[in-house]
Amino acid sequence: MKKLRSKIIIEDYKNNFDYKKNDTNLNIEFNRVAFIFFVFFIIYLIYIIHLIHLGSRKSNTEITNVLPTFNNKLYRADIIDIDGNYLAKTIKSIDIGIKTSDVIDKKKLLLNLNIIFPNKDFNKVKKQLDTKKFFWLEKKVSEENYEKLMKLGDNSIKPEEKVLRIYPQKNLFSHIIGQIDDDNNGIAGLEKSFDQILRNSKKPMKLTVDKDIQFLIRNELIKYQEIFKSKGSAAILMNVKSGNILSLISLPDFNPNERQNITDVNYINRVTKGTYELGSVFKPFTFASALNEDLIKPETEFLDLPKSIRCDKHRIGEYDNKIPSNLTAEQILVRSGNIGSVRIAQLIGPEKHKSFLKKVGVLSSIDFDIDEVAPQKEYNFGKCKLATVSFGHGVATTILQLAKGYAVISNGGYDIKPTLIDKNSEKKKRID
Repeated sequence: MKKLRSKIIIEDYKNNFDYKKNDTNLNIEFNRVAFIFFVFFIIYLIYIIHLIHLGSRKSNTEITNVLPTFNNKLYRADIIDIDGNYLAKTIKSIDIGIKTSDVIDKKKLLLNLNIIFPNKDFNKVKKQLDTKKFFWLEKKVSEENYEKLMKLGDNSIKPEEKVLRIYPQKNLFSHIIGQIDDDNNGIAGLEKSFDQILRNSKKPMKLTVDKDIQFLIRNELIKYQEIFKSKGSAAILMNVKSGNILSLISLPDFNPNERQNITDVNYINRVTKGTYELGSVFKPFTFASALNEDLIKPETEFLDLPKSIRCDKHRIGEYDNKIPSNLTAEQILVRSGNIGSVRIAQLIGPEKHKSFLKKVGVLSSIDFDIDEVAPQKEYNFGKCKLATVSFGHGVATTILQLAKGYAVISNGGYDIKPTLIDKNSEKKKRID
């Protein structure tokens, strides 16, 4: 067998695959580009970090809402009526001042301010910049202009936040709402008695009063005050079951927006502060007191009533000599008889009648939403005092206390607390 021999030929391909390094500056150029890119990357990174920092902090130049914050010591909660009409409202105002020592570039500042306030007299502003250490540029600036000013970033621009308390209804609720002083302190009415609550509350204070009813009653009082030439007048309208006051008016009144320091006693709240001998309106209490003691019935007869009687040195007479001498208890009340009322009171006696008048609130101290309430005087009920009190003389009380007394005797004998503040219905306690 012929032996096959193979021949392996190995050729040198070295020269074909030799890589000859190109001696250029490519590596050096690449390092330069990388270095420049790195520098720009660092600058970009620093810029991004700065933006994030600015975005995360609360900017002093940003204004998103000109309404006051609840933590603002100048803020006071709004006051609204039963239908949500504003009776007192807090509005935030911003005044802009210029501190001239902080101005860096007057020309630039004047140019920027002229763009924001094109109608302003800048000759005067320029003079103030040269002569004053500080001056007010603009008061009650708008939200839009305030934002533009803050974006200027000029440290010489000094904003000062102020809070305005306005009373949209003007005189209509003056004796109820009262007013505040220039330091935001309540000095009268609800503004005074609920001062801290109004400062700290986040919600409006809702009242029981009705703006439309208040308006109508006030107009009637004004009309008849002009007719009778009276110094003042007052009215109160109250729900006898809940004690909610729908209207409370005292004339003369005032405009709380003017923040006057009123010292004239003629401007007192005649419903709560004024005390009066209220006359014949007391006779229903005499009638109710006797009914409460089971001493009379409406048909109980009082015969041979004289036209006048004497108590010590004082004469008590009928206002009308034509009033009959024989009357039932009900007729005495309807005809408003003085002598008949005295006879009913004499059946009751001094202590029991005094106790009744205190229980219904006519002659007892009253706790009310407004601080301006007259203190109740204490009376000793003797024979003559009992007689005069029976028809409303010899004792003085407020219209507010009178209204409470009428509510108690007309609602079935349940005690109520007159109130101006709208709140949930409370269970009433019946007076024994």
